[in-house]
Amino acid sequence: MTRQIFLLLLLLVITTMYACISNAQQPSQLTADDFEKAIKPPGIQLLDVRTSEEYQSGHLKDAFLADWTNKEQFIEAVQVLDKSKPVYTYCLSGIRSGAASAWLRKNGFTAYSLYGGVAAWKRAGKPVEAATIVKQMSLKEYQVLIPTNKTVLVDIGAVWCPPCNIMNPIIDSLATSKDLQFHLVKINGGEQTEICKQLKVEAFPTFIIYKRGKEVWRLSGIVEAKELAQAIK
Repeated sequence: MTRQIFLLLLLLVITTMYACISNAQQPSQLTADDFEKAIKPPGIQLLDVRTSEEYQSGHLKDAFLADWTNKEQFIEAVQVLDKSKPVYTYCLSGIRSGAASAWLRKNGFTAYSLYGGVAAWKRAGKPVEAATIVKQMSLKEYQVLIPTNKTVLVDIGAVWCPPCNIMNPIIDSLATSKDLQFHLVKINGGEQTEICKQLKVEAFPTFIIYKRGKEVWRLSGIVEAKELAQAIK
C-alpha cells in the first residue's frame, strides 16, 4: 500500500510539473511591463483580438480591432499590416491573443501577445481607454441623410479598423474629384452600433451607394478607387 501511495504521489508531482511547464510564459508572450514598453514607440502595430463589444468596454490606446473569433474579418484586417514590423496582440486572458500571434507567426509576421491579457494589464495598474457613450442614430435619422435627388455614398467605418484607414484617403480623393458628383455620408460604425444592425453591416469599412433614395450597390472591405468611382457613376 505504501509503495502504491508513493507511486501515486510521484505521478501527481510529475503531472503538476508538466502542467507548470506547459503553462509557463513563452518567449512570444510579454508581461504587462514589457508589453507596455514595447508598444510605446510611434507607429507600432497593436491588435485587440477581442470582439467589438469587448473593445468598446475598454481598450489599449491606439489599438486596432481584429476579432479572432471571426476569422474572415481577422484575416482581412491583418492584410494591411507591415510584415517588416512586429505585431503586438492582446485579448482578455491571453488565450485568443496567443492563438492569433501563433497564426501571425505562421504567416510571416513577428508577433507577440500580452501574457495574461487585459486582466493582467489592469492588475498591473496599466491604463485603458473606455469608449464614450454616444447617442445612437435611428433609422429615420439615417434616412434623412440620404437625399433622393443626389447620388449618395455612405462610408461606414471605425477608427480602430486598419482597412478603413487604408480607404480614407481614397474616399477623400473621390470626394474632391471634379469627375464625380455625389454626396458623401460618413458614419462611425464603431460607435453607431444600432444603425449598423439595422443596415446589416457586419464588417468595416462598408460602402453603400444610393440613387434616388434607393440602395443600388454595397461592398465591404478594401475597394479599388476605379471600382468605387464606376459604381458611383
